[in-house]
Amino acid sequence: MTDRTQARQTSARAADAEEAAEATEMVVAMVAADAVDVTGTTDAAGLRRARFGVLPERIRPQDTVETSPATLPDPARDRYHADEWLVRYCG
Repeated sequence: MTDRTQARQTSARAADAEEAAEATEMVVAMVAADAVDVTGTTDAAGLRRARFGVLPERIRPQDTVETSPATLPDPARDRYHADEWLVRYCG
């Protein structure tokens, strides 16, 4: 067996161990939430309740809209200037 093959197998074993640890943590959380009996039988409604039972915090519409005061119109900006093209293109 080469070093590369051995490294891959070690890496795969470590990943399997991590997945097993995550699964164990999930089962412990379900037991704590009464979604799974201690005997190991699962209750579909309990699993759903454990995962989706709490709604996220409500966000008020006032918190989602930003308002800013309107400014007065600037008459100098909107005024027509006959020689503007000279300034824009020749200046």
